[in-house]
Amino acid sequence: MAKPSIPFLDLQAQYAAIHSEIRTAIDAVLSSQQFILGPQGEACERELAAYCDTRHGVGLANGTDALTMALAALGVNAGDEVIVPAFTFIATATAVVRLGARPVFVDILPETFNLNPAEIESRRTRTKAVIAVDLYGLPAEMDTIAEVAARHGLILIEDLAQAIGARYRGARTGSFGAAGCISFYPTKNLGAYGDAGMVVSNSEETATRLRRLRDHGQSSRYVAEEAGWNSRLDELQAAVLRVKLRHLEAWTERRQSHARRYNELLAGLPGLVTPHVPEHMEHVYHLYTVRVAGGLARRDRVKQSLAEGGVASAVYYPVPLHLQPVFAGHGLKRGSFPEAERAAEEVLSLPLYPELSDEQIERVARTLKASL
Repeated sequence: MAKPSIPFLDLQAQYAAIHSEIRTAIDAVLSSQQFILGPQGEACERELAAYCDTRHGVGLANGTDALTMALAALGVNAGDEVIVPAFTFIATATAVVRLGARPVFVDILPETFNLNPAEIESRRTRTKAVIAVDLYGLPAEMDTIAEVAARHGLILIEDLAQAIGARYRGARTGSFGAAGCISFYPTKNLGAYGDAGMVVSNSEETATRLRRLRDHGQSSRYVAEEAGWNSRLDELQAAVLRVKLRHLEAWTERRQSHARRYNELLAGLPGLVTPHVPEHMEHVYHLYTVRVAGGLARRDRVKQSLAEGGVASAVYYPVPLHLQPVFAGHGLKRGSFPEAERAAEEVLSLPLYPELSDEQIERVARTLKASL
């Protein structure tokens, strides 16, 4: 198939706008010849923690390690159960599995695609923790989730891999619960030039243990207190992230402006539902995701029609977690989580990135209308 004339994401356009800053930052690291656990990483941790309205940041090799190591640092062990939404990227649940713990799936709210807090009560058994995912860039219902978690003594961890900078009742994502886990995968709103991640927290104890865990469990050079990981944010990625962080607010404003324009152009189309944003939340639109009513076949026909019109689109995510082969042993079948299953058959994400032009947005909208 020919390359789409409107790509789903255009990182080359982003680089063109900031390449001189990036090159200067990278050259400074190369000149220093310090690549692991250096001043760039320390500064990046301070700046990201402050951005998320938290006291501490611990840079790690990737977002999946951020989830796994946050769980470990907070005391989740083999045999424990951790509640996760059934509709999210698979890493949220496999991070639990890597510790020998068991993910317990719950259904989602259809309006926001995020974890349904009411399901925590009914699914809770030997539960140790709950991971609240801020899917697509929209916060989960953190007040209600935090209240349920506190009532039952559950550790609350926030997966803000797609929602850095979003707000819930004025508070930044990452500042809720015991820890917030961030991915800096290159396609994220704040993306590195390779894999990178971070945990932010207001707990000095949690941050201290995470710093030990990320460096082979060492409390001092060549003295290991426990079995840890080799998962450190390198200096090159930290330098890139520091440059990009200076632009993040402007990029977020552009994403939000583009989303408002999409909403205007797509309003009232039969069989199409645009993103719902509750008044007490701010969406940062890592993904602009619509619902195409009519089930899997219709959604896929619309996606194919967009591609034929030169517009790229994507499905996040086509298979809910409880139906993934890796979790076949849980004994869950189709129908176990109807909202997650319906979302997987209806969601479609349209091109949205800061450099997208008004003309491109209008063309995407026209092509989508003709595809319905």
